[in-house]
Amino acid sequence: MTEPLADDFGREETGALSDDFGREVTGVRISLTDRCNFDCIYCHNEGLGDTRGPMEPEDDEMTADEVVRFLEVVEEYGVRKAKFTGGEPMLRGDLEEIVRRTPDSMETSLTTNGTFLPGRAEALREAGLERVNVSQDALDPEAFAEITKSGAYDRVLEGVDAALDAGLDPVKLNMVVFEHTAGYVEDMVYHVAENEGLQLQLIEYMPELTGRPEWSIDIQRVHDWLADIADRIEHREMHDRKRYFVNGGMIEIVDPVENEEFCANCGRVRVTHEGYLKGCLNRNDDLRPMGEMSREEIREAYEETVANRVPYYGEYLKKNGSGEYEINERYIEAPKSTTSD
Repeated sequence: MTEPLADDFGREETGALSDDFGREVTGVRISLTDRCNFDCIYCHNEGLGDTRGPMEPEDDEMTADEVVRFLEVVEEYGVRKAKFTGGEPMLRGDLEEIVRRTPDSMETSLTTNGTFLPGRAEALREAGLERVNVSQDALDPEAFAEITKSGAYDRVLEGVDAALDAGLDPVKLNMVVFEHTAGYVEDMVYHVAENEGLQLQLIEYMPELTGRPEWSIDIQRVHDWLADIADRIEHREMHDRKRYFVNGGMIEIVDPVENEEFCANCGRVRVTHEGYLKGCLNRNDDLRPMGEMSREEIREAYEETVANRVPYYGEYLKKNGSGEYEINERYIEAPKSTTSD
């Protein structure tokens, strides 16, 4: 079979850039703000910044023009998916404008806590938003309040309904699985099975983000339980994910910790709210500035970011003899060509 042609940056005939490990980058994940109106105990941002409601971007946040310019540039490189995140991205009053101005070739999605979806879901759908993920870590209001430090449980449920009514279907519910939520997994599985239009994404807790490894649970136990009750199981190539179908509901597990295959098919890079590029969603030591965000500066930073992506973030952090996480210096300094296929 004839191999696809590539230029000096690994760009194949598809237009997408490939890193040194053969992974094409076809998606970007853009943080529009680090502000959040929740203060979730598992989140390393801890509810930073002004959270009074949707407003103009703050001084350290990319403007709508800068976000759109970035998207227009990476469209040239075959990027076809844009996910907007935060913090809480709906704290940005110009979110609808950003979605509307996103290149038509790109699929647009949003990760949110759902509190601002009532009253805005329809406008976002009309602007071109296609999918939405809503964070919901428990079905019990008291447990939800304990985890999120928020009394917005009912508002989140209204947001999910608003998204479904607007045609943002399916709505994925994001649930971080750790000591504080493990007891609610079963209820959430049957909740999505009983409610058409919902799917469940169980996200493995990453202790390196909070410094609380004692909150971790064995995610394999969740896999085993779902395998026992599932009517059908699918295996996705992306991130080596498994999908379990239970009574008509779909549950997917995202488990990057100590999973050597998770990153093998990753096709995304991330942009921070300040305008830095990251080659790995779970690292913060590889930030690359895009300067004043001219098109040429964006191109240069993007090409460098893709070229310097690492194969597996799980080797980047290792547990020491005391059970604490520390940086694996040998891994960071190792030549990329030494990794196996």
